[in-house]
Amino acid sequence: MNNSHPEEFILLGFSDRPWLELSLFAILLITYPMAMVGNIAIILVPRLDARLHSPMYFFLTNLSFLDMCYTTSIVPQMLFNLGSARKTISYLGCAAQLYFFHIMGGTECLILAIMSFDRYVAICKPLHYTLIMNPRVCILLVSTVWLTGITYAVSEATATLQLPLCGLNKLDHLVCEIPVLIKAACGEKAANELTLSVVCIFMLAVPLCLILASYASIGHAVFKMKSSEGRRKAFGTCSSHLIVVFLFYGPAISMYLQPPSSISRDQPKFMALFYGVVTPTLNPFIYTLRNKDVKGALVNLVRGIFTSK
Repeated sequence: MNNSHPEEFILLGFSDRPWLELSLFAILLITYPMAMVGNIAIILVPRLDARLHSPMYFFLTNLSFLDMCYTTSIVPQMLFNLGSARKTISYLGCAAQLYFFHIMGGTECLILAIMSFDRYVAICKPLHYTLIMNPRVCILLVSTVWLTGITYAVSEATATLQLPLCGLNKLDHLVCEIPVLIKAACGEKAANELTLSVVCIFMLAVPLCLILASYASIGHAVFKMKSSEGRRKAFGTCSSHLIVVFLFYGPAISMYLQPPSSISRDQPKFMALFYGVVTPTLNPFIYTLRNKDVKGALVNLVRGIFTSK
């Protein structure tokens, strides 16, 4: 371990506002179990209901698994820090969190783009849907997305951890995150800032452009549909995904597509809470409330549990 790296970091968070720490602790204590239960339900339901054995729900279960891992990578640490006077994390713990958090975040950026492509094929090319989105292609797409997310996180996190901290062990954040560590580093870091910006253009801006292009084509196809029922079903499915896209991409772009040196003091904290806690908690409810098939399968699952009892 480099001598410029401390044995542990102090995550300052909102230590100067105890009333806010207490409120956040209570909120996280409620939302974290909700996020876990909701995402586990989304993973289980397609496996237990044969009607949901389709590419859309295969990608949705991957998204829910990502959300579970994503929120788990930061919330337990947040609860520990918010609920106690000791607000530290070991250097190795910080490094592990850095890798895990960014693997999940990078992969989620890409899985959302794959989900929009799936909807594009389903609505714009329905006769070729089963041929294009066959099980082999779906597995290949998901594997590629995971491999890309891991490659991004490992390369960026490793480069960030090489930066000298000159004995600094205080991070004004709730978690260990790449932009905050770059901002806290001393010495020459312009190359890291530039690399992060360029990589995030490919991980955030390019997938978002593909999503918007997919939905532009979908919107054109939906308005040409003669069946009002078909339009309503297509709109219900696609609007759920679009809400999730904007909830995730909005905060992520505001955080990663600007130089770390220009980030304001509290911005990283609220952004991390939003895309690391709020989005994984809301996603299951968004997909469930706006999807009749998932709602029906959930009702049948709950009914079956109580009937068996």
